[in-house]
Amino acid sequence: MTSFRVERFETPDGLTLVADVGGPEGAPSVVLLHGGGQTRHSWAGTMGQLVDQGYRVINVDARGHGDSDWAPDGEYRFTTQAGDLMAILAKVGRPVALVGASMGGATSFYAVGSHAEPIADALVLVDIVPRPAEGGARRIHAFMNANPDGFASVEEAADAVSAYYPERPRPKDVSGLRKNLRLRDGRYYWHWDPRILEMTQQAEPPHFSDELIRVAPCVTLPTLLVRGGKSDVVDDAGVAEMLRLVPHTEIFDVAGAGHMVAGDRNDPFSAGMIAFLGRHIPPR
Repeated sequence: MTSFRVERFETPDGLTLVADVGGPEGAPSVVLLHGGGQTRHSWAGTMGQLVDQGYRVINVDARGHGDSDWAPDGEYRFTTQAGDLMAILAKVGRPVALVGASMGGATSFYAVGSHAEPIADALVLVDIVPRPAEGGARRIHAFMNANPDGFASVEEAADAVSAYYPERPRPKDVSGLRKNLRLRDGRYYWHWDPRILEMTQQAEPPHFSDELIRVAPCVTLPTLLVRGGKSDVVDDAGVAEMLRLVPHTEIFDVAGAGHMVAGDRNDPFSAGMIAFLGRHIPPR
C-alpha cells in the first residue's frame, strides 16, 4: 500500500487546504484536483500508481470539500480556486503537472490560461472542456442539489449514487462511501459546503464556459484531454471546440467510462495519463 503524509496549504484568504502528499522529494510533481462534490479520496488509485512510477503527488481537497476549510463568506468561484492552486504551486517545485477532473480541470485550465508565463509543465483535463454538453451539466447540477436533508444511512447515500450513475455497478460493501460523507445530528450529508451551489459563477459546468474560452489562447503547455467513452458531459462538439481553442491538445478516450473516469476505469485511465506525463515530465 502506498504511504503518504497529510500536509496543509494556506489559501490567499486564509483557509487551510488538506492534501495527501506522497513520493520522493525532488521528483517531478503532479497536483491532483478532484471534481465538484468529490474529495481527494476519488484519486486514491491514481495517486498510488503515480507514486509507484516515481512522481511526487499532491492530492488536495478543494476549499469547501473533504477535510479542507469551508469559506466563511461562501466564496467558491473557480477563479478563487485558481488562486488556491497558485498558493499550492508556490510550495511545489518544477517540473509539475496539473491533473484536474471536472471542477478541478476547469480550475487548472483557468489558472494556466490567466498567466502569461507558464505556471506548470503539463495539463491533464479529465472529462471537462470549456463548453460541456448541456444535458450532462444539468444532470450534475440536479444531483448536487438533491437530498439537501441528507441520508439516514450510508446505504441510502449509495442508492442515490446508483440512481444518478446506473452504469457503475453498486458495490456490495458501501463503507468506502463514508469518506465522502459527514455525520451530523444522526444523518449523513455530502462532505462539501452546500453554499457552493449558491455561487453565480459556479465551479461545475456550464457556468464557467465564457471565462475558460477567454483565457484559452494562453493555454500553450502540453495538454491531454481524457474523455469517458460513455460521458454525457464531454461530447463531440465540445472536443471539436477544445481542439479549435487549444489545437495541440491530445485526446485519450477511456472506453466504458462515464464522467467519473478515474473511478470507472482507473487502470486504463492511469495508464494513458502516465504515458502522457512520461513524455513531458518523465520521473527521474
